[in-house]
Amino acid sequence: MTDAIVSQVVESVAAILKDKIRYEFNLVRGVDEELLDLSDKLKTIKNVLDDAENRGVKESGVKGWLKKLENTAYEMGDILDEWNYALLKRETEPSAKSEQKIGCSFIPSPCLCFKKVSIGVRRNTGKKIENVKAKLDQIFQEKDVHKFGPNSQPATDFVKPQSISMIDLKKVYGSDIKMKKNEIVRKLMFDAANIKILSIVGSGGLGKTTLAQLIFNDPQFGEDWLKIWVCVSDPFVVAVVAKDIVNSVRKETSPQDISQLDVVLQNLRDSISGKKFLLVLDDVWTEDRDKWEPLKINLDCGAPGSKILVTTRNEKVAKMMGTLDRDIFYPKELSHEECWSLLRDTSLAGKSEEECGNFKDVGMKIAGKCKGLPLAAVVLGRLLWFKNLDEWKLVERSEIWELDDEELKLFPHLVLSYNELSPSLKRCFSYCAVYPKDRRIHAETLIEEWMAQGYLPYVRGNGAVELKGREYLKNLAMRCLFQDIEKSKSGEQIEWCKMHDIVHDFAQFLRKNEDKERSCQVCDSSLGSHVQKYRSLSWDKEESRHVCDCLKSVRVLRIESKRAPPVGMEKLIHLRWLDCSFIVLSKDGLEIICRLYFLQSLLLSRCDLTEIPREIGNLVHLRRLDLSGNRELDELPESMYSLVELRSLSLRGCSLKEIQKEIGNLVQLRELDLSYNWKIKELPESICSLVELQILNIKGNDINCLPEALGELSNIRPLKLREFKVGSQYNKLGILKKLYRHLIGSLNLAIYCSSMSEMVELVEDARQAQLKTVLQKLETLDISFEGTMNEMEQSSLSSSSSMWMEVVEALVPHYKLNKLQISGYKGSRLPHWMSSPLNFIKEIDLTTLSEVSSLPAMGKLPLLEKLGIWFVYQLKLVGREFLGIESSCDDVVVAFPKLKELIFGGCSKWEEWEDITEEEEESAAISIMPCLTVMTIYSCESLKNLPHRLLHKASSSLRSLNIEDSSELVKTYGEDKEGSAWRSISQHNPQLVLRKQLL
Repeated sequence: MTDAIVSQVVESVAAILKDKIRYEFNLVRGVDEELLDLSDKLKTIKNVLDDAENRGVKESGVKGWLKKLENTAYEMGDILDEWNYALLKRETEPSAKSEQKIGCSFIPSPCLCFKKVSIGVRRNTGKKIENVKAKLDQIFQEKDVHKFGPNSQPATDFVKPQSISMIDLKKVYGSDIKMKKNEIVRKLMFDAANIKILSIVGSGGLGKTTLAQLIFNDPQFGEDWLKIWVCVSDPFVVAVVAKDIVNSVRKETSPQDISQLDVVLQNLRDSISGKKFLLVLDDVWTEDRDKWEPLKINLDCGAPGSKILVTTRNEKVAKMMGTLDRDIFYPKELSHEECWSLLRDTSLAGKSEEECGNFKDVGMKIAGKCKGLPLAAVVLGRLLWFKNLDEWKLVERSEIWELDDEELKLFPHLVLSYNELSPSLKRCFSYCAVYPKDRRIHAETLIEEWMAQGYLPYVRGNGAVELKGREYLKNLAMRCLFQDIEKSKSGEQIEWCKMHDIVHDFAQFLRKNEDKERSCQVCDSSLGSHVQKYRSLSWDKEESRHVCDCLKSVRVLRIESKRAPPVGMEKLIHLRWLDCSFIVLSKDGLEIICRLYFLQSLLLSRCDLTEIPREIGNLVHLRRLDLSGNRELDELPESMYSLVELRSLSLRGCSLKEIQKEIGNLVQLRELDLSYNWKIKELPESICSLVELQILNIKGNDINCLPEALGELSNIRPLKLREFKVGSQYNKLGILKKLYRHLIGSLNLAIYCSSMSEMVELVEDARQAQLKTVLQKLETLDISFEGTMNEMEQSSLSSSSSMWMEVVEALVPHYKLNKLQISGYKGSRLPHWMSSPLNFIKEIDLTTLSEVSSLPAMGKLPLLEKLGIWFVYQLKLVGREFLGIESSCDDVVVAFPKLKELIFGGCSKWEEWEDITEEEEESAAISIMPCLTVMTIYSCESLKNLPHRLLHKASSSLRSLNIEDSSELVKTYGEDKEGSAWRSISQHNPQLVLRKQLL
């Protein structure tokens, strides 16, 4: 657990020594030898840390030794921070403005400008290093007392006892386990495929073995099944597992020479060859496929229908062994009532109902501590044996990790999982106890905090450290140390997670501080103790508080007070991660924050900021900066564009007027959120030089022009462009060829054109755009024509109408488009592609078409389900061509085969809807609108009649006919539903409802 901190200090010391030699400058006389000796001792200690970490969980002496080592390592790290802080402070002083800026990183740094630090600072640093060295000398001597070894195994007290196949059914609790048992048995019994592997995955103590025992003893596995139970545990030795299988089959424990693997595997084949078996491999840990494959190959000689059931804590193990996702089962926790029943039957066995009732209220509260974990209920139940009610209340008021007598009976199941982790993973896991119980943990924030604490190993490459953090998080989740996993929409990344309360208790136990809390005259001693354990703090005091020296080592700080940050924040020079969101920050307060030079993450969301000081450029280590929600923030200082380490920048919901071209300097930027900055009209071309950019959010902006090269950024995720403006002052349609990756979901294509010359350019642009191939990923396309012609241009209306038609003919959408809307179109005819039977569109809305006088043969569209025709001002006649029934052959012709809803609205000049002929009505070869259920005629004042024969064809499915604000139709059909016009429509469909409204 301490390994990550020690490694960081070793690297830092090496950097100092390297730069000392480079600059031929003595830090302080003799300190270089001290540093060398310190580094050598740390390297020696590092070799035995794995053994120390394993033993430290149980042995308090070892745990104390590790704590001293950790504190000393942190102290050394803080000294190096202070040294670098002095360097940077010297650089940022006004007197140093004319000097060369420091263009380097902190420890471990390739260039430390030692000559710029005063003699006093150097001497003070040297003295502190000597003090740390003295502490480390004592720790180094104590190392030999504990007799650590480089490859020691975990303490035997924590080795899980061997499981057996027998089970007492009376001690099985929980409805879920019984349902899962029946589901798994069905899969095992009735799936007659070749050998199939099913897995039960869950955390320690959840009941995986119990579930496997229930399955193993199910009577459906009769005498025709060879049943084998093997407890595998760790380490996984192929020969040992094979020998255990053979001994189980032969019902004997005859010795076998496991040094001859081929012989053991041959015995395995002989034992199961041609037999249908059920093999339970309980408690498998290995992730090494090379260890599993030899066993799996030899198990294939069983009879068809043989099955293998695996229990494991690690989902990765299940998948390595070949279990399909659908064959992995995850037991659920017990309900609160089931937990109480198990705890009661364990602790109060033999007592009467009346006696048990006296304990129920407090017992239910204790059961709540178990959070559904059967093992916890059993352990606490045994703890409560022979205890009276007052003693039960004492247990209820205590944290589980504080119950010294029982913690090692509950935690060994978790210790086994913990000891399987690497030192860095151990540290990352135990840190999670800093979060309150039942808190949803944001994955990105947690990884940033791990980075701030120095738990993640340095990996070269932009974003490589964050990826390592993602890998760690996934590793812990697959080992069931996290639960309630919430993943991204793609399912690739964990976004949120929680810790089970018992796992949280175990993490707290790992950080349990045996030292007496040091008293502090300024702040609560608990704050200092918390900082000492975690180097992390949530400041939730409403009143103004001062930062005292006992808090100086904090690296992660959340200020949850809504008033103001604590006084004296400038002392917190070791801070790497700071969240001041929702606090009203003055310019002076922000300038103080800008002197915390080691910050990697700075969250200033909704702080009512109106100005960012130029001192922000001092934070050269900043990787994440969140300025979202500062609505009065309208510009950024030039110095901010010098933060070359920045990976994530959120400016969401600010009032920025522009993004300067210097943003191209942020070469490592991977996420940029500019959404809802409505004053930004364009993006600079330099944004296309951000080759690492993966996420660019411009939602809610009124951006007129997008850089063409934006589509060439290979790493960037699709922007999901919602609006794209086309015109002489905006973008060209051809740019969409380069931005096609960002056209996903829906797009509003706004076309601005106000002159004939622009129209000519637009036609050629539309032809070259080839939208048919560019818009493949769109589901919804809204084409709106926004421009208006001046009086001179309108004089040649026929010419302009022809040009409009050429434009819209060139805007051919992809055939898989779901929804199309066209508005503001000024041509006299709609495009031919709108009636193509090769077009699979499902919904069309045509609105505000000023010159269209007829409708195309839209009845040919094979999948059209909804059609809305609104404010087509010149439409007078809807002819028979609208149906698209031109064929006269004997083949069945279907017009609008999938149409469910048809709407005509605001067509004020529409007078006639041409009906089909009597022959076409009686023809069985013609079908018209067979799926139509709703038809609406709205505000069509001139239409007097509906096509009765056409509606007869559709009447079997038509359920609702709505006539609104259409006075002539209302007169025709009258108020009396018995009128001849209404009978003519409804005689084939008595269920048809007529809804009339005259406004």
